[in-house]
Amino acid sequence: MTQSHFQYHVFFCLNQREPGEDCCMNKGAEAAFDYMKKKVKQQGLAGAGKVRVNRAGCLDRCEVGPVMVVYPDAVWYTFVDLEDIDEIVESHLQHGKVVERLLV
Repeated sequence: MTQSHFQYHVFFCLNQREPGEDCCMNKGAEAAFDYMKKKVKQQGLAGAGKVRVNRAGCLDRCEVGPVMVVYPDAVWYTFVDLEDIDEIVESHLQHGKVVERLLV
């Protein structure tokens, strides 16, 4: 069995669909992604053996977006604002506790 390079690997859907089509980019995903990357670095959580936050193409959950998925736990989150991102970072990425109210 191989060990993961990161404790948590977070993928944000940053797909942009055609005008008029529902997508995460139209729901603030880019700003949330940038914010989480910055927050993870500020908290000293970034790097090998810790947390990696990555862009992803379409994760095919547009109807419940914006979405991110945290591996290796395979936990899917939606979020509304930066306070939700703060809660995911603090609860899940720092303490390993899933934020139930934001689950997809």
